[in-house]
Amino acid sequence: MTISVFDLFKIGIGPSSSHTVGPMRAAALFIEALREQGLLAQVKRIEVRLYGSLSATGVGHGSDHAVIMGLMGHWPDKIAPKQVAPAIEALRQSGTLLLAGKLPVPFDWSRDMLLLDENLPYHPNAMRLIAFGENGALHSNTYYSVGGGFVVDEAQASAGQPDGAQVQLPYQFSSAAELLTLCAKHHRRVSDLMLANELTWRSEADIRAGLEQLWQVMQECVTNGLSAEGILPGGLQVKRRAARLYQSLQRIEQPNLIGSTMSAMEWVNLYALAVNEENAAGGRMVTAPTNGAAGIIPAVLHYYMRFNQHISEDDLLRFFLGAAAVGILCKKNASISGAEVGCQGEVGSACAMAAAGLAEVLGATPAQWENAAEIGLEHNLGLTCDPVGGLVQVPCIERNAIAAVKAINAAQMALRGDGEHFISLDRVIRTMRDTGADMHDKYKETSRGGLAVSAVEC
Repeated sequence: MTISVFDLFKIGIGPSSSHTVGPMRAAALFIEALREQGLLAQVKRIEVRLYGSLSATGVGHGSDHAVIMGLMGHWPDKIAPKQVAPAIEALRQSGTLLLAGKLPVPFDWSRDMLLLDENLPYHPNAMRLIAFGENGALHSNTYYSVGGGFVVDEAQASAGQPDGAQVQLPYQFSSAAELLTLCAKHHRRVSDLMLANELTWRSEADIRAGLEQLWQVMQECVTNGLSAEGILPGGLQVKRRAARLYQSLQRIEQPNLIGSTMSAMEWVNLYALAVNEENAAGGRMVTAPTNGAAGIIPAVLHYYMRFNQHISEDDLLRFFLGAAAVGILCKKNASISGAEVGCQGEVGSACAMAAAGLAEVLGATPAQWENAAEIGLEHNLGLTCDPVGGLVQVPCIERNAIAAVKAINAAQMALRGDGEHFISLDRVIRTMRDTGADMHDKYKETSRGGLAVSAVEC
């Protein structure tokens, strides 16, 4: 499996990469398959079956709505968040689904949108789509949303082929140890090797432009989160806090005092809260590497851009590429899916990525880069995914803020050292995988354990 930085960082909408972005992509792929086979005009009915974690928390994560939008021909990186609610309301009122945006077919929500209490073997996030014609089923496929917006269909799952084709890269690595060996052999930094690999897919100009676009969306997400107020959707009555915190920090006479760790930490908290409140509200996001953990990397990058007086044009490039190398290792050797390994796979991976990205842009040696990522991930091991009400709100929003601060601390600790440490990043990633396998399913994005079922204080 070869993974690009643009596979890990994808533009989409909230509140979940695996439960919203992935299902929308899967449904859009299903429509493409119908069109390619010349079957689209023959469709008379569509049936949606959600399994496992998609069924358990799908409504809270907007999985059902995401599938519908995908069936309408929308893609998560193109759709405007404000399009979703009116389109769903129109469907419910009319009972008609505009397949691919133009072909009207009847859709009975109670009959055609099935949330099944059943797990499929390949992955907890499973969905099956069936298109019926006049004489029965025309086409069907099962899709697995494996985290971070990645989607695997039935054929790929059976063949053991993850999303994305295998590509020969100039610097192939499947472990941090292999990557460090390559860095030493070629006397290059982690981001240098990552850039060489990315050039396999696109030009350097396109890489830089793509990363600039990701950063632009991240900034817009923060800006939107800093201005929006009110109650987040979903029924928990969770109040947005970022706007009020922003106003409070602006009243401080010197919020950027040099050496003021406390002031810097408050801004990091603010950026993370702003992003994840936008995510909870279904706003435009960048998976980093997931939506549930989307606030950590933008918060750390905003921290660097705000508090550093010596920014260069290569900073975005090195930050994203340094972070992506860790994300690739986590995805290859464990998982970035909360439904598979718990929140350690989402927030833990994002924390490690942010720590590594910050260390890389601050001039870390490859050994220091690896140490920063190891610290960031190690201290998130065992983190469960137990969202209250199946919503990406409690404890997800605050958890991103805590992890963003933790990532900065991890980078600082690594940069103060020489890169030598006791536990390797590879070992921590394997431990995350094994811990996730041992973790009870009720703590893995089903909202059936932990905080999700704790007594509500009245």
